[in-house]
Amino acid sequence: MFQLNDQTALVTGASRGIGREIARTFARAGAEVILASRTLEAVTKAADEISKEGYRAHPVEMDVSNVDSIRKGMEEVGQISPRIDILVNNAGIVRDNLLIRMKAEEWREVLATNLDGTFCLTQAVVSKMFRQRYGRIINLTSVVGQMGNPGQCNYAAAKGGIIGFTKALAREVASRQITVNAIAPGYIMTDMTNSLGEKAREGLLNLVPLGQIGSVEDVAAGALFLASKEAGYITGHVLNINGGLYM
Repeated sequence: MFQLNDQTALVTGASRGIGREIARTFARAGAEVILASRTLEAVTKAADEISKEGYRAHPVEMDVSNVDSIRKGMEEVGQISPRIDILVNNAGIVRDNLLIRMKAEEWREVLATNLDGTFCLTQAVVSKMFRQRYGRIINLTSVVGQMGNPGQCNYAAAKGGIIGFTKALAREVASRQITVNAIAPGYIMTDMTNSLGEKAREGLLNLVPLGQIGSVEDVAAGALFLASKEAGYITGHVLNINGGLYM
């Protein structure tokens, strides 16, 4: 197993699902983990669950769509740890609708959290990594950002933008031994997919060559690898964790 001993990781959108599992996996690998979410009660519960296992986990309230919230959250992060070795930009929302019916606010909300939030928080963290001359930045994109999906023009635009952001930033910071990569999950078993009916789930499985829906553990394992020192020669890469849905 890859180890993250003596490292500090900041994971956004960490109150549930993929973000929570990445935080737990990093903690088990030896990292001190800071879990960020705009809902303090939920992220505190997630951090407490990890702490009860005997690992180091701290909750921080942070809404990545709000610059003031990022500033305040980063001040709290600085009180927990003077350095951030790993940043996982996982926070994201959906506001699905066909383009012809999509409200401007539905477009703006998704872009503000998923894309603007990734930019703003990364900008706040990367200066620390510059001084450290080390860092791992992992951005959660989506298979939807690669192949599109009806009713998700806003989400696809945001997630596609994250891919471009990842590749450009990877070139900017490589000289400081900072790697920047993305993970593009496919259909993953989360609260959303759990709520699907049997027929809808079968329809999804028919699109996936491996014939199964992925797990949050699958995504967390990919994140752990990209965060590790063993992945030090990988940057600007998009890791597809999708069962072959998009190749």
